[in-house]
Amino acid sequence: MELIWIGVAAFLTSGLTLFSGFGLGTILMPVFALFFPIPLAIAATAVVHFANNLFKFGLMAKQADWRVVARFSVPAALAAFIGASLLTGFDRLPPLVEYRLAGATHEITVVNVLVGLLMIVFVGLELSPRIQTLAIPERFLPLGGALSGFFGGLSGHQGALRSAFLLKAGLAKDAFVATGVVSAVIVDASRLIVYGAGFLAEHFSQSRELMLPVAVGVLCAFAGAVIGKRLLQKVTLHTVQRIVAGMMLLVGSGLITGLI
Repeated sequence: MELIWIGVAAFLTSGLTLFSGFGLGTILMPVFALFFPIPLAIAATAVVHFANNLFKFGLMAKQADWRVVARFSVPAALAAFIGASLLTGFDRLPPLVEYRLAGATHEITVVNVLVGLLMIVFVGLELSPRIQTLAIPERFLPLGGALSGFFGGLSGHQGALRSAFLLKAGLAKDAFVATGVVSAVIVDASRLIVYGAGFLAEHFSQSRELMLPVAVGVLCAFAGAVIGKRLLQKVTLHTVQRIVAGMMLLVGSGLITGLI
């Protein structure tokens, strides 16, 4: 059942993320979190996200503005190391609370509370009309890269901040999308280095269980990227965003309370 949910989520969100920051990493991670511990869910999502963006890189790299990539992605890569390192540190902390409900034991952990809160915060940012139209001046691109990279490494939430800071870079639509893809590849590569040396190594036996779900996610994401590129000029996302936001609020609340 988890393979079906992960495959469907990867296929749909891979296409949507071509033209919305509210995309693959933001939506797929909660699906992985339903079946695996949060750190492994974030790492698995990062692998799918990285592979999917490499695929998009091949489709769209020629349209990227490399001047903007340099200003945005260098600080993003450095900050992603910091965010990912904090995540691995939080994963080692003991549970805050343990309780029993309906015959099952539940734990409230620092990493689950942190990621759950960030999910809720970023859902609110995505649904805010003011944030959706926010375009920060181009001179703040390095700051935007640092913020996007940090939260990308910490919880996987990088798309919304990336979009807000790239909107004022004077890019055409295709160049905007392609530049975002290149930046995402760089952040993913940075955080995967830390994840691989951290909790993926520590949870090696569980990490092996992720291989098939990750492979399914990657293949479905590739298919979604191809179809999404063809629909780039035709799709509106308001209804989809609200449905996904409601689901993510539920998952975020479940993480905070220890029910997930």
